[in-house]
Amino acid sequence: MQQYSLSLDSNPLNADALLVRDAGGAVRPASRKEILVVARELVNTDELRGQALNSPTAVRDFLRMKLNPSLEHEVCGMLLVDSQHRLIAYLEPFRGTLDQASVYPREIAKLALQHNAKAIFLVHNHPSGVAEASQADIQLTKQLKQALALIDVTLLDHFIVAGASVVSMAERGLV
Repeated sequence: MQQYSLSLDSNPLNADALLVRDAGGAVRPASRKEILVVARELVNTDELRGQALNSPTAVRDFLRMKLNPSLEHEVCGMLLVDSQHRLIAYLEPFRGTLDQASVYPREIAKLALQHNAKAIFLVHNHPSGVAEASQADIQLTKQLKQALALIDVTLLDHFIVAGASVVSMAERGLV
């Protein structure tokens, strides 16, 4: 993983430019991608642990920063929460290809139990930029909801992230 050192340039020609110092010590203006990488690292789940995620808007705000919209492959993640919907952990246990990721309800259930979660929000990205639920997304959500109910864990929502768009399947009546 690339390590970055960011600073503002005091040179009037580069007024307010954000700079990167690479591993070799060279300094250059930071690219948009580098700035976002650092920003995502700063959105630390530990700092958010214990905060209530009690609305789709709160979850959307978290996901816009945490799930990298420039990914070229699907990632399926989950926000594990307690009975008051306070964040316990954010995990990304599944990685896929350009248009699909294999997700295993058994593994999600294991992680929910391991973290003593009362509920989860499932999330995955669509690198295509289309923020609509596919039939596979809908089917997985139904299967996962039923599987988690057997162990007294609630699936609260399934979010799809496509660039800046974040869609709540619960708001669309699909959970």
